[in-house]
Amino acid sequence: MHPREYMAVSTYFPRFPTSGAFVTSDVGTGHSTGAVVGSRLLSMTFRGRPVPVTVVLLLGYALSRMLSTAFLALAWLASPSGAWSTAYFHGGKDFVSFLTSWDTRWYEQIVLHGYPTALPLNAAGDVTYNSWAFLPGFPAFARALMVVTGLPFEAAGITVSVLFGAAATVMLHRILVQRFAPTQALWGAVLFAFGPLSFLLQLAYAESTFLFFLFVSIWFMQRRRYLAMIPFALVACFTHPGALALAAAIGVQGLHRVWRRHPVPHREWISGLTAILVIAVATTLWPVLASAVTGHPSAYFDTELAWWRAYFGPVIFIPFSPFFLLYGHLWGVWGPVAVLTVMAAVAYWLTRRSTRVYGADLWTFAASYITYLFAVFLPTQSLIRMLLPLSPLLGHPGLSRTRRRRFISLLVSIVLQPIAIIVLWVIYPP
Repeated sequence: MHPREYMAVSTYFPRFPTSGAFVTSDVGTGHSTGAVVGSRLLSMTFRGRPVPVTVVLLLGYALSRMLSTAFLALAWLASPSGAWSTAYFHGGKDFVSFLTSWDTRWYEQIVLHGYPTALPLNAAGDVTYNSWAFLPGFPAFARALMVVTGLPFEAAGITVSVLFGAAATVMLHRILVQRFAPTQALWGAVLFAFGPLSFLLQLAYAESTFLFFLFVSIWFMQRRRYLAMIPFALVACFTHPGALALAAAIGVQGLHRVWRRHPVPHREWISGLTAILVIAVATTLWPVLASAVTGHPSAYFDTELAWWRAYFGPVIFIPFSPFFLLYGHLWGVWGPVAVLTVMAAVAYWLTRRSTRVYGADLWTFAASYITYLFAVFLPTQSLIRMLLPLSPLLGHPGLSRTRRRRFISLLVSIVLQPIAIIVLWVIYPP
């Protein structure tokens, strides 16, 4: 990067070991720093004084949360009469209730009452909405904070989200700095903190908690420390759907290294296969537990399909069918055509030279997670929220290579946030 791009702030990059166990493998010829964050923190110099990047990130995160709070407060004040279909769903009329609405109320039920031992049924005998659709990780953290501090659920849930959101921001930077130049890594994390959906990082939702454990897992995956990533991946498995993509990414990463004839130490084969097996098995445990507790053989899947029936009526789950099912229902024959077109566009984007700049680790995770969403997720408005695990893509140099691009990227993120709040929190459930 040209020194003038940094203006008054320059970045110092200390030297770290670059042995094969640490260097991120490449998909293409994109830029790689070749550096790995060790125990020492990267630092920046501001007016001649060194400042840890972590401090800069946390200050930026605090500013982003104040901005999101202002946007959320304006949205709350703009709809006090309930004229819209608002986020007061199962909540009260005060601002805290506004911040703890929609799915938050399911987490509250889990914290206060646990999971039901009998599934609720409608008149036709179909399973209806219930808390088995929500994983226990986030409510467990909220419950622990309630016990320690005596806080009510609303305050504890928001606190957990804000704190894990800060930690996720720092970990995202640690991921990006192993692949991109210091400026791109820093701005990738900043764009995450100020992004259109960043308001979710201060609501009583599981997103920030999941993202932290997911990002730590990816960080260990980049360093080929597969056994170390297992505990964090396990927490991610029981916090939010999507952790299965980690197992797929490890597998695809290994195949890529074999294809490129990169040497793979024997211990990495063993640890990688162990991580794949443990993560894959962990993703099946929640449905098994739901069945064991309720006595209903397909308790978890029938609970998930209760939300699907709101769109189609009775339906069965077939992998890789949800996108075709929804858009075929909405647009007829043009629905599958649109889905296939988008699939082709995504495949084209994943294979472009400019996309290869992410390197094998981030590329394989992104491809695995996109495939996971396409295989199992019904693409309602919540699909946008489900894209947050792809936040490492924000490190792309195209978003922050120059001062002008950084300004435009940040401005667009900030402008889109109140729109996202109105559409995905006030009007529709996220």
